[in-house]
Amino acid sequence: MEQNGLFPKDIQLVRKTVFIVSAVIIFLVVATAIGSYVYIESALKPVDPTDKRPVAISIPIGSTVSDIATTLEKKGIIKSAAVFRYYVKFKNHANFQAGNYKLTKAMTLPQIIDSLKKGKVMEEIKVKITIPEGKNLEDIATIISQKTGYTKEEVMHQLNDRAYIQTLIKKYPMVLSNDVLNKNIRYPLEGYLFPATYSFAEEKPPLSSIIEAMVEKTVEVVGKYEQEMEEKNFTPHRLLTIASLIEAEATEKADRKKIASVFYNRLHIGMPLQTDPTILYALGTHKERVYYEDLKVNSPYNTYIHKGLPPGPIASPGEMSIQAALEPDQTKYLYFLATPEGDVIFTNTLEEHNREKAKYIGKQ
Repeated sequence: MEQNGLFPKDIQLVRKTVFIVSAVIIFLVVATAIGSYVYIESALKPVDPTDKRPVAISIPIGSTVSDIATTLEKKGIIKSAAVFRYYVKFKNHANFQAGNYKLTKAMTLPQIIDSLKKGKVMEEIKVKITIPEGKNLEDIATIISQKTGYTKEEVMHQLNDRAYIQTLIKKYPMVLSNDVLNKNIRYPLEGYLFPATYSFAEEKPPLSSIIEAMVEKTVEVVGKYEQEMEEKNFTPHRLLTIASLIEAEATEKADRKKIASVFYNRLHIGMPLQTDPTILYALGTHKERVYYEDLKVNSPYNTYIHKGLPPGPIASPGEMSIQAALEPDQTKYLYFLATPEGDVIFTNTLEEHNREKAKYIGKQ
């Protein structure tokens, strides 16, 4: 009997063909998954459990996780640099020590990582560069200059070299993107040099080594919040921009999560952020107080004129501000005011804010 223009034999053939194609697709998917699992499982095991001959490994100061992984793979201590990097990231390992090591092909990844975290520094530290939280790029360039002998102009030239920035974007795609090359952004790496202390064995280390150590630290810190960023649909650029505003407004006594809530509440209702640190950044100066005339500065960073976030970070935020940007308190506050004592007063309405402002400004 004919059905829909097909004879029973034709129907059987179609069904058989569909079954075979489906089976092949399922087989390929399963085979790929099994193959990937077997490859990763194999890469996590020792290269040779019976070979306990020590292999000399040298990890220079300033080495990144990628550098270490490549060295270990070339020396035959691990099977895959890529798996090592992903394992380190997944397990949230950090603080690897520079030094001379004796590792074997019989060691497991946890044993190798444990050795690298306990190693002795192979060279005497000649320079320590400490970047405080909340410093902007020009401040950081000044600190680097004072510690290394480079002029501030040399440091700034390296930090603003577009070709160099492109190489960093390719090297650190997990945090850097073409967002930093937006024409409205003053300095591409603003906010991406993490505030911390960096040690170097040379009195005048290459500027690229200094800069990349700081970017690498940003990768390490921001990477810890990858899942939260994904859940909130945050790019690293957006996260660091908001965190920089929080950092710039925070005092030692400030509750950063409440400050974050004010910014988000304003963004939610389309209210300008009106945060004074963006005015100072637009002016390119440090001042104790922002005056009415300052609020008219023509700049994409002027959050009194332009709604929404500025084009990019205005300083390097610390981890507390990054956390606050991702985990703000749930409040209805729209205003906050820092007192001369460093306390921060939060209010819901402009009337309340002006009342508190008059009270504390009068004390100054």
